[in-house]
Amino acid sequence: MQDNFSTLSRKKWLLHNGRAGRSLGGENCSINDLEPTLTTTLIVLAHPEPHSFNGAWASATQKACEAMGDTVLISDLVAMNFQPVERANNYPHLPSNHHFDALKAQEEAAEQDMLPDDVGREIVKLLRADRVIFHFPIWWFAPPAILKGWFDRVLAHGALHTVERRFDKGHFLGRKALFCVTTGSNEEESAFNGREGDIHMLLWPTAYTLRYLGFSVAVPEIVHGVHGYHHGARKEALEERLVRALKAQTELISEFDRRPLIQFNADEDFNANGRLKSDRPSYSQFIRKAS
Repeated sequence: MQDNFSTLSRKKWLLHNGRAGRSLGGENCSINDLEPTLTTTLIVLAHPEPHSFNGAWASATQKACEAMGDTVLISDLVAMNFQPVERANNYPHLPSNHHFDALKAQEEAAEQDMLPDDVGREIVKLLRADRVIFHFPIWWFAPPAILKGWFDRVLAHGALHTVERRFDKGHFLGRKALFCVTTGSNEEESAFNGREGDIHMLLWPTAYTLRYLGFSVAVPEIVHGVHGYHHGARKEALEERLVRALKAQTELISEFDRRPLIQFNADEDFNANGRLKSDRPSYSQFIRKAS
């Protein structure tokens, strides 16, 4: 069934593009039912264990946001059994002998109001949200695969981005995102010269994914050394650190709008071929000047 999304999607695109209000009262509301609300926060959790520190940290974020009067939306990807693989059978309307092109399939489905239900529900959450807070660990030098798959499927071409609507012209200009991240490595190992790799570089592709959509991305909040192999005094010290981090989340959320942002190059910093202009700054080793 497509009804949960398709019957409202056209109105929500209009809504999101500024032709009506900013907030949706619910899955089945009409555009005439829209009323202004306080901040809406979407929390995206990518961790398989609800009783993990990541799970507790996401709960602390929820409580802090609700205490400020936010409307809070939750996407607990593992608990939802979100399917992260983009593939042809997500689009049953396609001919069986169809050569699957993910971008074209997404674009056509968005135009025809035939995006999959699970994708549509997540898109509605994103459109409602003024800010998105992601909670996840670093596994093998990257976020868990389920989060990458959520990006692959939910950030659908033709729905949340197009060639014309990206970067400085992205749909989500004015919205903010934050990563709350754990690493198994300690802070020294995660530094710019650490043997586990610079954590800020490891997170950059994920941040740039959101930048592509127009989001501003805050400097991440990172808790290091989170794993189950501590013993004795080291385990006690870790537990004390984690308790402090959970308690500190209230202040982090209250100061959210004052949190510094990751710097990205503006569209005008690139030439007609998409190369960084020689007189423009480089903010990352991913986009750098010729040596």
